[in-house]
This record gives sequence, structure tokens and C-alpha cells, in this order.
Amino acid sequence: MTASPDNATDGIPAATVVIFRKGAEDGPPEILMTIRSREMVFAGGMAVFPGGRVDPADFELGAMIGGPLEPDEAAHQIAVVRETLEETGLAIGLRGEIDAARARAARDFLQQTGQLAPVLDHFGWELDLEQLTPFARWFPKNERIPRVYDTRFYLADLGTGAVEIEADLSENTHLFWTTAQGALDAAERGEIKVIFPTRRNLERLALFGSFAEAKAQAERIPVRTITPFMGEREGKSWLEIGEDLGYPVTGEPLESVARG
Repeated sequence: MTASPDNATDGIPAATVVIFRKGAEDGPPEILMTIRSREMVFAGGMAVFPGGRVDPADFELGAMIGGPLEPDEAAHQIAVVRETLEETGLAIGLRGEIDAARARAARDFLQQTGQLAPVLDHFGWELDLEQLTPFARWFPKNERIPRVYDTRFYLADLGTGAVEIEADLSENTHLFWTTAQGALDAAERGEIKVIFPTRRNLERLALFGSFAEAKAQAERIPVRTITPFMGEREGKSWLEIGEDLGYPVTGEPLESVARG
């Protein structure tokens, strides 16, 4: 039986993607981040990776396409493809005749239909979900936040920096490329704000000197659902995630944690 967001009892299904491109000269790779509109109920004003909720149509398409993926997993990856095209104008996880002009046209068509399947039919494109690498899954069900999302994270590689991006301006106000460490430094300076899962993922991403390194670690460490929990260090309350998950930093003092 295929899961759907309408009957999910364990959280709102969502998917997000860390999109890599080559950095300057021999420097670390850059990743794409977006600033969410302050009007958004969840993570308003925060810097996050592109993505969003898995829609009913994503589950329907995931159940139809067949292939090696379970329908539920396929639906999450389809949501990544759809949300990325809608939010950024980038066509990832797709194959066919794709260039900047067709990507812009496809984005406009998607914003009219709200579903990816008609876009595929109209432009003669096919899904190529092997472009996506599962990276993590976060489900903060124990935290007091307005909405609880069960979010799967993926990696994707653009290779080159010669791409066009443009924020959709409805859910997001700004798109920007940065290194993972650059985002962490910007957060420390107060230039951007990041919630607990984003900070932990940026710290993990800062370990890698290339997309290939990130992909290799992601394939080596099985994805397990991360549910942050309360701990104590030196008499202070901490929010923890546990060990052996690939993250160099596994907790943060509760007093400094930013939630959605």
C-alpha cells in the first residue's frame, strides 16, 4: 500500500536536496541554499536547502513509474525534482532535451499545473532519479515546533557553475551559492539563520572536498531516521542526535538551538 500525506500519522512527508557545483579554482564545492519567506509557518526567514512537502501527485507518480525504488521512496525523490524546478528553475533528476530556455518554460508550466507528470509529458522528458543520492532523514517528532516534518535529504551534482537560478518569491526570497563552511561562518556572524538540522548537515557537508567524497560517505553510511533527543552535558541541557550517523557535531546546547 502506498503511503500518502493525507493519512500519515508520523509527520508530514517532505524531501530536500543539497545541490553541489564546483567551487572557485581548487576550493571546496559550493551548495545551493535559499532563504525562506518570513511569512512561512515553518522555518520562516531561515536559510535552508531547496525542497518541500511531498504532494499526493508525487505519491501517485511514484506508484506508477516502477523500477527499483519503493513507491514511497520514489515519491520523495519525485518531490525533490518538482520542488527544485519550481523553487530554483534547475532541472535535476531529469533527462531529455534540456537547456536553460526549456527549463524556464518547464518551470512556468509546472507553476500552472502544480504537478510534475504533465511537465514530463509536455516536454518529452523522463525521470532520472539515479542522479539523486540519499543522504539523511530527519524527523524531529519530540520537539515543540509548529509543524513536524519527516524529511529525507538527497545529494545532487551540477558539476559546473554555469547555471541560471531564480527564486520563486512565494515561499523563498533569495537563492545563493556558498560553501558549507561559508554558510556556517555566515550563521556565526548573524548574516543568515539556520535551524538545528540545517546546521548539523552543513557541518557534515563541510567535511567534503568534492561531490564525489560526499556521495561516497552517503553510500557508505546507511540512512537512519534521526530524531533529536534531550541530553545533558556538564549540567546543561543539550539537543542531541546520537553517534555513528556521519555527523562531526552531534549536539548543541538547548539554549542556542534554533527551531522551525
